[in-house]
Amino acid sequence: MKLIVEKNYDDISKMAAKIISDKILANPNIVLGLATGSTPIGAYKELIRMYKDGFLDFSNVTSFNLDEYVGLDGNSPYSYRYFMNENLFNHINIKREKTFVPNGKTDNMEDFCKNYDKKIEEAGGIDIQILGIGENGHIAFIEPDSSLPVNTSIVDLTEDTINVNSRFFDSVNEVPKTAISMGIGSILKAKSIVLLANGNRKADAIRDILKCEGISTQIPASLLLLHPDVTIIVDEEAYSKSK
Repeated sequence: MKLIVEKNYDDISKMAAKIISDKILANPNIVLGLATGSTPIGAYKELIRMYKDGFLDFSNVTSFNLDEYVGLDGNSPYSYRYFMNENLFNHINIKREKTFVPNGKTDNMEDFCKNYDKKIEEAGGIDIQILGIGENGHIAFIEPDSSLPVNTSIVDLTEDTINVNSRFFDSVNEVPKTAISMGIGSILKAKSIVLLANGNRKADAIRDILKCEGISTQIPASLLLLHPDVTIIVDEEAYSKSK
C-alpha cells in the first residue's frame, strides 16, 4: 500500500488526476473504474481541464461505475448515471456506449448483476479503480456487515449512509434504501486501486484502515489491504488521526 498525504482537497484531486492521466497516456484503451460522490469531483474537473487543453484523449477509454441506486433511471438528477454525465462524460470525448453505470431500473436485477461482472471481464478487467470511502468505512455501497458480497449485488444501505447521502436529495425520505453495487471481489480484481479521502469526517475511517492490524468485514475498506497495488491519497484533515 502506498500512502500520499496532500495539504488539501485541491491537491488530492490534482494528484488523483495525474495518476489517472498517466495511466491513460500509457494505455489509451484503458478500462477505468469510476466512483461518484463529492470526493472525486475535483479529480474529474482536472481530467476535463486536461482534455480541453489537448493533453488527454478519451476516445478509446472504457469506464465502469461502482454503483447505482435501485429505482432511479439515468434521467433522474439523483442517479449516478446523471452524476457521471454532468461531472465528466458530457465534457470529454469518451464514447457514451463505452461508459457503463448499473441500471437502477432494470427488470431483472439478479441477471443484471451477473452480466455487469461479465461485461467487466469481457472488457479485459478494470485497470485502475477509483474509490471514495464512507464515514463508516464502506466502499462503493458495501456496508459494514458480518459478511460482504463478493460480486455485483443488490445491497441494503445503512441508516448512516442514507442520512449522509440525503444531502444530495431534497429530503432523507427520497433517498433509496437499496442499490446495485460492485462486490468486494469485483473491486479487488482491479489491477490497481486509488482511494481518495478528504476532510475531518473521513479521519476515523482512514485511521481504521491505516492502523488496523487485521481486516474486518465491519470495516469494508480494510479488505483493500489484501490488494497488491493500492494507493491511498488523503488531505491533512483526513490523515489527522493516523499520525
